[in-house]
Amino acid sequence: MNRDGIDYVITRMKWFNELQYLLLKGNQDKDGSFGGVHVQLEKRIIYLYQQLLIYLMKSVCSCYRNRILNFLRDTLKLDDWDGNLGSVKDAEKAVANDNFIYKTEKKTAHLETLADIAKSSEDKDCLQHLRLTDPRHDKTRIEQTKGGLLQDSYRWILDNNDFRQWHGDKQSRLLWIKGDPGKGKTMLLCGIINELKKEHTHTCLLSYFFCQATDSRINTATAVLRGLIYLLVDQQPSLISHVRKRYDQAGKTLFEDANTLVALSEIFTDILQDPSLENRYLIIDALDECIVGLPQLLDLIIWMLSSSSNVKWIVSSRNWPTIEEKLGKAAEKTRLSLELNAESVSTAVNKYVEHQIRELALIRKYDDNTKNSVQEYLFLNANGTFLWVALVCQNLKSTSKWKTLATLETFPPGLTPLYRRMIQLICDSDDGDLYKQILALVTVAYRPITLIELTSLVEMPKGVADNPIWLEELIKQCGSFLTLRVDTVYLVHQSVKEFVLDNASNEILPSGAATVHYRIYSRSLELMSRELHRDMYKLCAPGYLIEQMQQPDANPLARIRYSCLYWIEHLAEWSSAKAEESECDLRNSGAIDQFLRKKYLYWLEALSLLKSVSSGVRSIIKLESILQVRSRPIVSF
Repeated sequence: MNRDGIDYVITRMKWFNELQYLLLKGNQDKDGSFGGVHVQLEKRIIYLYQQLLIYLMKSVCSCYRNRILNFLRDTLKLDDWDGNLGSVKDAEKAVANDNFIYKTEKKTAHLETLADIAKSSEDKDCLQHLRLTDPRHDKTRIEQTKGGLLQDSYRWILDNNDFRQWHGDKQSRLLWIKGDPGKGKTMLLCGIINELKKEHTHTCLLSYFFCQATDSRINTATAVLRGLIYLLVDQQPSLISHVRKRYDQAGKTLFEDANTLVALSEIFTDILQDPSLENRYLIIDALDECIVGLPQLLDLIIWMLSSSSNVKWIVSSRNWPTIEEKLGKAAEKTRLSLELNAESVSTAVNKYVEHQIRELALIRKYDDNTKNSVQEYLFLNANGTFLWVALVCQNLKSTSKWKTLATLETFPPGLTPLYRRMIQLICDSDDGDLYKQILALVTVAYRPITLIELTSLVEMPKGVADNPIWLEELIKQCGSFLTLRVDTVYLVHQSVKEFVLDNASNEILPSGAATVHYRIYSRSLELMSRELHRDMYKLCAPGYLIEQMQQPDANPLARIRYSCLYWIEHLAEWSSAKAEESECDLRNSGAIDQFLRKKYLYWLEALSLLKSVSSGVRSIIKLESILQVRSRPIVSF
């Protein structure tokens, strides 16, 4: 009799009964990635139940047989109880084995998923630290600041022989577009970028960068490489591996220390030589506005031209001999001079004039005579300069209709004479002193200033600081030298800064640029001393993760953001030019000593909230270098 087998099965009945719930329902495969294994496990369980039922049915049948018959059958092993019980146990082992394999595979897959999530998070952190600016946003801002991109102003280049040679000849890999200020180089490159995007929607990588000398965040070779690499990685995420090789060792400091340019050059080289990349277009606008590291950047471009054959470059700049000397070493280059293509540029400028006149006539409600007269004057005097047309039209927008023709005649041809005329208008206005203060501040600032920062650094007439409409009107009255975009004040062009510093310093900077730097520094110190305090954002939680921090709607740091970041830069400029005058502020118990003793920790907290601790470290190093040349330092760092 099979008593041992029946005892075994009975003791395992509860286990068998719960088996399907434990193995199947507890192993739900939500994403379907293990569907085949799951089905196989179900089959194993069904087979186990079959063997179990066969064994039980045979056992029940044996109970109703004659005892002598059962004895004989047992003697002759006809029922093979051991074999049947073995089949049940074998089926049970098969289920257990398949379940073990199934769970192991799921655990492995889960661990791989967690690893992928961790890698994705690390990649995201790396990309965030790499990103200094998004060149796509810079392009949009530039286009909007300049009144939009007009297709008729750039399409001429698509039929230009030099451009067609660069575009069609694999051996011609560098196109250098050069021309004088205001000739439309930046907008020309914006148009080329748009055309290349349309032509190569999914077949190549397109990365670009716009240098702007008036913004210290985007006027260095380091910034150029960070922008180019960021766009390349953003378009093809697998390229992040080239960044991670060095980032995993150095962390965020990879993009901030003294060797950043060297490290980025190596990363950039590795990316461009990646075998997975076939066609790449790299575009850099305004090389002449790369203030720091331009020679190294030019050397890198020249070297990459000889080492990476699948990359086509476009760069633009003014007609600078230093750039000519460097780029002249490139064998596979094409020069496109805007001065040598004066007829095409002039035609494009005329198209731009027609566009501007249509807008002016609509805004100022010109009659046909006024409209035609203005258009004719612009045609005759533009001299192929987009910027000249834009500045004149900007002035006419604020000119009374009946004064239009008389005012028009006061605008001389050429940028320099026009700038001088605009400076004269500022000086002759009733609020000229205020306009000059604003223009001086924006000229020497290290980046574009927001309106709220402007009102904190320049003393405004009563009621103006709190009235956005009046502030906007105030900016418009600054001779069209300034433009406003999303509450931020920009110089309309780098040539404006150069003109103010080189040709209009007597009017705008009568005491010199150093005095303006002093005003910004001293005003910043005053603002920070008054407004900085512990827990600026009222987080009430020491050690709060900066990634989880939510900036308040009424940001208490908005007014002093620029001051927190750049006060030492302005101090350095003033101190280097006016060493004797700065001695008082730098000595023991001086203004800086008092500020650091009372507000140093709060300043560091503000820098952390502004996510600019690294900038603060560089500023402290600069302050220390200033103090080292003084006989009576204020504090030891």
